Parts: sequence; structure tokens; C-alpha cells
Amino acid sequence: MGQQLFIFGAAFLGSAVETTEALTIVLAVGLTRGWREPLLGALLAIVLLGLLVLVFGQLIVTTIPEWALKLLVGTLLLLFGLRWLHKAVLRSAGVVAMHDEVRAFQDTVNQLGETVTRRDWVGFILALKGVFLEGLEVVFIVIAVGGPGHAWTAAITGGLTAAAVVAAAGLAVRKPLARVPENTLKYAVGILLTSLGTFWAAEGMGASWPGDFLSIFALAGIFVVASRLAVTLIRRPAFA
Repeated sequence: MGQQLFIFGAAFLGSAVETTEALTIVLAVGLTRGWREPLLGALLAIVLLGLLVLVFGQLIVTTIPEWALKLLVGTLLLLFGLRWLHKAVLRSAGVVAMHDEVRAFQDTVNQLGETVTRRDWVGFILALKGVFLEGLEVVFIVIAVGGPGHAWTAAITGGLTAAAVVAAAGLAVRKPLARVPENTLKYAVGILLTSLGTFWAAEGMGASWPGDFLSIFALAGIFVVASRLAVTLIRRPAFA
């Protein structure tokens, strides 16, 4: 049960971050150029992403030996999680500016120009590209966290739940979800993916963890302490 909840949480949080960014693009297109084309583009992107999960997810799990799958996916998750964690540490230390969905929304609006009434291929392609590219990271997260542990149900449920929650919130407010603590979510996802990647990569190399899956929580604690220490050191002014 603990493993299922951990995988659900990792898939949910990671998918929520990427879905929020995709929603910002769709809202910007819809509010400035009309809703039909961007919604069709977003729908097509979702269908394509679903096919990727069904085809490549099963292909990877059924054709790659379990030890190799854990090593491969664990390494990729570790690198992916460290990238998010690195950015989160720099943002927390004030070195890099916090991500601003309102500003991202306005930048997209400024690029789009005036509202159009005819068939709008620009809006369709922009929404398709935005949702598909952000969705690729969701697909990666779902396949990566669900594959090695054969926890597809938990991973897919987490991803779909996040997408549904973010989409419902966007439909209700019809504005960027500026109050969503996206940078905090990225910090948490970075910790979760880095911990999960370390666990599976080591298992793929033949290591045996004390307490089995419970070791991931210890790894998460270590990465939290290390990252907060990094934030403190980066914030500390250099001595002359």
C-alpha cells in the first residue's frame, strides 16, 4: 500500500505541474482567439499522448528485463528529478526568479494578437504543440514511476487525477492558476523522482535496500536535508 501511495503521489504532483503549464497555453489561446480550435488541438494532443502510454508503456515493460528496466528508468528518473530539484534550489535561494504563470499567460497572449472568427490554424497548432510537449513529460513520469514497480494503476490514476483537477480548476476560473504553488510542487516532485530514481537504479545494479520500498522515504529525507543545506549555502554572502 505504501508503494502504491508513493507512486500515486509522484505521478499526481509531477502531472499537476506540467498540466498547469499546458492549461496556461490553452487559456491564452482560447481567451484571445476563440475556444474551438485550441480545444480541438488540446484534445488531439491528449489522444496522441494516451496512445504513447498504451503502446510504449507496455512495450518497455514486456520487452526489457526487469533489472535493466529498473537501471534504465531509475537513471533517467534520477537525472530528471535532479534537474527539477536543481532549479527548485536555485529559486528557493533567490538565484533564479520564481516561475510566474500570469507572466507566461501574458507573454503567450502578446504573441497571439487579436481574436479571430474564422478557422484558426495558429490557435489549433499552438494548443496542440503546447499540450503535447508538456504532456510528454507527464507521459514520461507516468511510465517511469509506474513501470519498474508494475504499479500502472497507481501511476495512471495519479496522472489522470492531476489532469482532471487542473482542468476543472481552469474551467471554473478561466484564468491562469497563479495561486497554485508550482515552484513548491516542483521542489516536491524533484525530491520524489530523485529518491525513486536512486532506489531503482541501485536495485538495477544489484543492490538490496534495507526495508525494501520504505528506504525511499529515508532517501527523500536525505535529499530534503541536502537541498535545504544547499539553499542555505547559496544564500550565504561570500566573504571578501
